[in-house]
Amino acid sequence: MLTPAPSRSDKLAVRRRAPYAASQFLFLALLVTGRATGATPHFPPTYVSIVIDDLGNSGPAGVKAVRLPGPVACAILPYTPYAAELAGMARRRGKEVLLHLPMEPISGLDPGPGALDTAMSQNILELTLAGDLASVPYASGVNNHMGSLLTSRAIPMDWLMDALHRRGGLFFLDSRTTAQTVAAHTAGIYHVPHLSRDVFLDDVATTGAIEQQFALLIRIARKRGYAVAIGHPRPATLKVLQALLPQLAFYRVRLVPLSMLLALRRPATAYWPLPLIRPPQAVRIPPTPLPKQDTPSSGWPGIETAPGHGNP
Repeated sequence: MLTPAPSRSDKLAVRRRAPYAASQFLFLALLVTGRATGATPHFPPTYVSIVIDDLGNSGPAGVKAVRLPGPVACAILPYTPYAAELAGMARRRGKEVLLHLPMEPISGLDPGPGALDTAMSQNILELTLAGDLASVPYASGVNNHMGSLLTSRAIPMDWLMDALHRRGGLFFLDSRTTAQTVAAHTAGIYHVPHLSRDVFLDDVATTGAIEQQFALLIRIARKRGYAVAIGHPRPATLKVLQALLPQLAFYRVRLVPLSMLLALRRPATAYWPLPLIRPPQAVRIPPTPLPKQDTPSSGWPGIETAPGHGNP
């Protein structure tokens, strides 16, 4: 049976759609690669993890964050009105829950209830940590909220990582709110599985700026094999992630839980009893050390400096 030739109206419809499809592809190519390309980009598999911080104070914003596509981790502040509810919802949807642990900043701002500070004894610090963890059920890891002062002090970090090590099963994500942080280094000394933030997505909370930071996250991941981003439940952040996360597979970028990144880095964290996952060759290479400043992007050749420095 012969297929009838397309009519003039069919040809016009195709022509009308073509510019839109082309512009969509060009936008994505520019977003991720930073330059136009005439063919589908080909890259080795790379891995990214994304964390949404500051959850627990707003129910609607928290629900939108938990409902983001893929294994986006949810970092929940202790003693907040929606902490337990959002933690339970995240767990049911298969997302990791983190205790977003308040810590003393240099600025003197109040980090909120359950905060750790430099005036605490070791015993008080451990009791405060225990209460914070109890208020955020299902937490599999901890990351710092503020903490530019506390994370730069060796003794409180020793106490914190010792407590996390003795509890077992918890990892630590250093939000890197200061260039002087010793948190990740101290976690390694105490054999606490750990990662560090590479990109803040929304220091500038506009759609365009967040898209640029999202592209920066992907470029860093391609250079090293993996990268970690932190965002917040702001309307623009949630809108951008809702739109861009489903497109990661096209660029062979896989969104994974933080625990999987730790498993992929198993040679560096072999003391943690995770299921054996054989990492791809790209992740076997020892990770490049993070630069000693708040804006990690400036340490990567050919990558623009990221705006802002995150929370104080």
